Amino acid sequence: MTKNLNTLLTALYVLVDDHVVPARTGRGHRPDLTDSELICLAVAQIMLGYRNERRWVRHVHATPELIGMFPYMLSQSGYHRRLKTAQPLLCKTIITLAACCPSWFDDMWITDATPVPCGMSRETVKRSDLAGHANYGYCASHSRWYWGLKLYLVCAGDGMPIMWCLADPKIGEREVLAALLDNNHHLIRESQILVADKGFSGKPFKKLTESMGIRLLRPDRKDETYRNGSLGGVRQRIESVNQTLKGQLDLERHGGRTPLGVFTRVAQRLLAMAAGIWHNWMTGLTSKRSLTAFDH
Repeated sequence: MTKNLNTLLTALYVLVDDHVVPARTGRGHRPDLTDSELICLAVAQIMLGYRNERRWVRHVHATPELIGMFPYMLSQSGYHRRLKTAQPLLCKTIITLAACCPSWFDDMWITDATPVPCGMSRETVKRSDLAGHANYGYCASHSRWYWGLKLYLVCAGDGMPIMWCLADPKIGEREVLAALLDNNHHLIRESQILVADKGFSGKPFKKLTESMGIRLLRPDRKDETYRNGSLGGVRQRIESVNQTLKGQLDLERHGGRTPLGVFTRVAQRLLAMAAGIWHNWMTGLTSKRSLTAFDH
């Protein structure tokens, strides 16, 4: 484990313990592994590339630096249960980290949807606990069909997640994004600019975003007069954010088998990216979304 990751986990623990995890009150035995430590473990697992929880628990027990930081490491089953129970804290930590960064006050947000595959065979589709939640969808960037969910992400220009959700890929993109924005309307500032792709076109959707105080920008379609052009430079940012999630943080190999399991693992990866961006802001690193210093 690098000194950079050690420093990140220490700073993250202090922030989470002070501002995210509520103070423990009342009677009862205090857990040996606190929620603040659990969140730091969840980030370290993704940063170091351990998709399998059993291998991750073995690695922690075999690494003196990690066992020194987390002396009361749980078993695999205990870690798995605690992590799923703590998914509201994972989401709260993401928004807390976002609010601590200068990019929180950016006037421009970017949004896109990316596939989250959950099965590769027909037998998996028939027997999976995700039946009724996941569905078949088409990934245009890879020109292939997949079975799973779709991640809708609204983030700042540096990639810091602001709001996100998982949805059935057969539900219309505009419908899902409208529901996501409405559910998080308290985060939207007046005259906020939202850059989206061509799929978020249409007068009804534009009127809806305007009623929320959002100025929607998207690339022009071929059958439209010139308005915004291709927005290629700006659109490239969200593509690079998705590539960070898929390439460095293994979004497509999350290993979730239940709705709560998939949600927790996606939240883990968004939290790891948010923690890296936050730490890079705090340390003055130029490339805010660079995670190379933490992944070995």
